[in-house]
Amino acid sequence: MRDQPALRDVPIAIGGAVSQRGVIATCNYPARAFGVRSAMPTSRALLLCPSLVLVPGRMDEYRAVSAQLMAILQEYALNFQAVSIDEAYLQVAEEVSASQVAHTIRERVRQELGITVSAGVANSKFLAKVASDWNKPDGMWVIRPNEVAAFVQALPVAKIPGIGKVMNEKLAQVGIVTCADAQAWSLTDLVRQFGKTGAVLYERCRGIDHRPLREPESRQTVSVERTFAHDLPDHGSCLQELPALWQRWQARVDRAGWLQRSLQPFVKVKFADFTQTTLADADTSATLAGFERLLSLALQRQPKSVRLLGIGARCVDVSAQQLSLFSNDAVEHAHGPNQQGGAGNECTQQGTYQHVAGVVHAEYHA
Repeated sequence: MRDQPALRDVPIAIGGAVSQRGVIATCNYPARAFGVRSAMPTSRALLLCPSLVLVPGRMDEYRAVSAQLMAILQEYALNFQAVSIDEAYLQVAEEVSASQVAHTIRERVRQELGITVSAGVANSKFLAKVASDWNKPDGMWVIRPNEVAAFVQALPVAKIPGIGKVMNEKLAQVGIVTCADAQAWSLTDLVRQFGKTGAVLYERCRGIDHRPLREPESRQTVSVERTFAHDLPDHGSCLQELPALWQRWQARVDRAGWLQRSLQPFVKVKFADFTQTTLADADTSATLAGFERLLSLALQRQPKSVRLLGIGARCVDVSAQQLSLFSNDAVEHAHGPNQQGGAGNECTQQGTYQHVAGVVHAEYHA
C-alpha cells in the first residue's frame, strides 16, 4: 500500500492465482473485514470478497524494508528480539520512557520508510504483544504497571497468544471466557484440566510473563515444496519432479552453510483429496537418491494422484520430537536464519537470553 496508495482502502491480498491453486500469504484490514485470512485458498478468499485485488509478493522488497525497520528499532533498544520479518520486541532502559520511545519510533518509521507501525508498551512480552494488537492498524496502546490487574481481569482468554480456537472452545465449555474467570481456578486444577497450557494460563491471566528477550534460535530444518497446477497422476510423474525440488533445496542448504552429513531427510506428499503423509529416515542420506527412496516409500502408502510434493532435512542434533515440517501449501520456507555457525555443532547454536524490564512490541504494516 505504501507504493500503491490508491489501494489503501481497497481489499487487497498477496497470494497465488486460483489457476495455480494459490493461497493467501497476507491481506490488509479491508480484506479481513470480509473474512479473508492468511493461508486461506485464493478461491475461497475470492468467494468471500469478489472485489479482492490480488497482488504478487515482493520478498526482496519486504526484506529490505524489514532490515531498515529493525535497524531503527535497535537504536532505542537495551535488548532486542526480532520475532519475524515484521515484528519485534525491544527493552528500553529504566530511565527512559517506553511510551515516548514507541511514539518516536512510529513517527520515524512513518517519515523515513513510509509505512505504519502498531506498538504496545508494557512490562512484559505478553502484555506488550496484547497492547500492540489493541489499536491496530497504525495505533499504540500503553499498559502501565498499576493498570495490569484491571486490564487482564477484563481480557478475553482468546486474546492470550497461544490460546487458539480449539483451546478457547475448551475453556469456554468450563466457563473460562475472561482472565477473571481463569483466576478463579487454582494452578493444580488448570494443569490437571489443560496440561502445560493450564500452567501458562495461570500466569498470563494474572499478567505474569517471565520470558526473557532472546536472540532468534538458529535454523532447525530447511524445506521446500511445490503445489502443482494439475495433479500428478502416478508414481513416475512424481519422481520426475523431484530433481527440480532437490536443486532448490540444495541451494538453500548451501546458503545456510550446513554439512550434508549432518542432515536427516524427510518428504511430504499431499494427495488430491488433501490427505497427506510425511516420511523421514535417519539412515537415509540427504542426496537425490535418498529423497527418491523416501518419496517412493511415501507414495506406496496411498495410490492417489498428488497435488503437492515437499522435501527437506533437519539436523541430527535436533530433538527427535516430531516437528511440524511445513506450514502451508504454496510457500517454500526455512525455519529461522542460521547466521552464527557454532563450534561443536554443525547446524544450530543456542540463542542468548536477556532480562526483560519495560518492553515495546512493534509490528509494521506496509
